[in-house]
Amino acid sequence: MKKLKIIHQTQYDFTSQVELLPHTLRLRPREGHEMRIEYSKLTISPNASLRWQRDVEGNSVATAQFNGKTQQLIIHSEVVIQQYASSPHDFLVADYAVNYPFQYSVEDQVLLSPYLQDLSTTQSPQVNSWVSSLHSNMQGQQTFSLLLNLNQRIYQTIGYQVREEEGVQTAEKTLSLGTGSCRDSASLFMAAAKKLGFAARFVSGYIHSNDVVAQSGSTHAWAEVFIPGAGWKGFDPTIGDMVGENHIAVAVARLPESVPPVSGDYLGVPESKMTVNVWVTQIK
Repeated sequence: MKKLKIIHQTQYDFTSQVELLPHTLRLRPREGHEMRIEYSKLTISPNASLRWQRDVEGNSVATAQFNGKTQQLIIHSEVVIQQYASSPHDFLVADYAVNYPFQYSVEDQVLLSPYLQDLSTTQSPQVNSWVSSLHSNMQGQQTFSLLLNLNQRIYQTIGYQVREEEGVQTAEKTLSLGTGSCRDSASLFMAAAKKLGFAARFVSGYIHSNDVVAQSGSTHAWAEVFIPGAGWKGFDPTIGDMVGENHIAVAVARLPESVPPVSGDYLGVPESKMTVNVWVTQIK
């Protein structure tokens, strides 16, 4: 078991007094059999009333309501977790899905349909050509090996680049530029996986690492693929490895743009400065 402390602070500085509209916060990690929350504290200045709920994906979402005007907004989240996902390769694949290609069961197809098809990428000649070039013969490969190779291919061919601007690049743009942020590489992985017939979804969260490329000082993103018998398994093309005990998932979604850590609007002069700092440290 590994114990990690995550501090995530978002600060907005406005040029004048503004009225804050409701803000949506996705900062609480997803608990499960591999991860438990030991301590959690969320501090907001100016004071806000919080309403917690779980969205359709099971993510913990807080809605902050404000009163009055302010020239600064600070959202400070501190969480201590117990992480048990120490053996990411320790799983079994259902017999019918060991080799590629395979078909999801009828019941799984119904439940996974939102994650199986994305017309914007599956109909893209550039993405289709790139996926086809991954392997000369994908037929008969082991499913898990194929996904690992896809993960490695993105890691080896797409250079990591910090992007401060919001949003996610299209898979075509990431391929054309040959560079992208962690969310861009995750989005490309999803597009390729869907083209190959896999159900894939986007994950936002944190990573504990001393590697600058892994973005240990900010939020992180990767992708998950549903493998029969194993369930949702995470692949991180930014570091070219599977998701394990150093990854802390906060929110999952069908679309990358659906789960920003902090989102909201305000009424006032449309000029502001946002500063985000994330610290992930191991507690001995």
